[in-house]
Amino acid sequence: MSHVTKNKFTYGSPPNEQLLESGLKLGPITIAYETLGELNESKDNVILICHAFTGDSHVAGHYEKEPEDTPPGWWDFMVGPEKGIDTNRYFVICCNILGSCMGSTGPASINPATNKPYGLDFPMVTIGDMVNSQKHLLDHLGIKKLRSVIGGSIGGMQVLEWCIRYPEMVTSAIPIATTMRHSALAIAFNEVARQAIMADPDWNNGDYYNDAGPHHGLAVARMIGHVTYLSDEAMRRKFGRQLQDKEDFSFNFGVDFQVESYLHHQGTKFVKRFDANSVLYLTKAGDYFDLKSSEHTDESLHDLRDNRSKFLIISYTSDWLYPTYQARELVQGLKRSRQDVSFCEIEADCGHDAFLIQDKRLTKLIKGFLDGLTIS
Repeated sequence: MSHVTKNKFTYGSPPNEQLLESGLKLGPITIAYETLGELNESKDNVILICHAFTGDSHVAGHYEKEPEDTPPGWWDFMVGPEKGIDTNRYFVICCNILGSCMGSTGPASINPATNKPYGLDFPMVTIGDMVNSQKHLLDHLGIKKLRSVIGGSIGGMQVLEWCIRYPEMVTSAIPIATTMRHSALAIAFNEVARQAIMADPDWNNGDYYNDAGPHHGLAVARMIGHVTYLSDEAMRRKFGRQLQDKEDFSFNFGVDFQVESYLHHQGTKFVKRFDANSVLYLTKAGDYFDLKSSEHTDESLHDLRDNRSKFLIISYTSDWLYPTYQARELVQGLKRSRQDVSFCEIEADCGHDAFLIQDKRLTKLIKGFLDGLTIS
């Protein structure tokens, strides 16, 4: 069993606050991170893993003093000794993203100017700001080269941003179930989730930290999001139209179907661990991300033409949030910039969240790709 420790790195204390893409400043900034494996003497065996939307730095392993029945990190089947990302060979780092509420600076953090939680005084952050904060951590650790940057969903956006901002550091990149920019459909779902939070009277314009908070709105936001992470087939197989603990319809607005009960459970569980304001900020960061804008792709990907990074792009057949056609657009853009690109679409009926479910095919793909880098 791998034991891990949550670490924290703080930088940008006044008067050295960091300039964000919004043009506003933020500081001090704390980044929570965890590591597995050993950093070699030349510091070139580093793999940076970027987590998804509501994930955290606890990518694998257990904390030393937690109960034995506590689930391990969110990608424990992938990361560890002799696993797909072998911590006997690689030094793995996973950072909690800027704007989150899982150890890194976000809207629930204390604003040094007021000695109260930032709330909506927290400046808007972007995927680029998240990557820059990770770069500050790597500079602090003396790491100048990454064997690979790997991430799924919004973590995949961070992977792509790493390749644009710091291509000289990135030996390889594995973006999984991600996109170069949100579709109108993805933005629409995010906006409905945000409105569910902001319509809750207990949201109080983001100033709720001394009160109950927008628990109902946050739960509904999570229910909305969770639907987009699944697929029609996954929901049919798991729930169908089965009733929840009853023989017939109740003929009221209570919970009749198992799928309703499941979504209520997911919403309630989420309220206990996540901050509503962070949901607002992180969904906006995802919506703002656009490698196809005038400032980015094909121009930005074309700027990679002299870079020697290798790419492995992975998508899933049943991912309707970031469908395979978006991954193919990324592959085509990279190939136009003369990049070394491999692409695989995995057939799976689990939906967008498939990369978080143990699958030997995904493990074999990532392991083989990383082994090939070592051989070369």
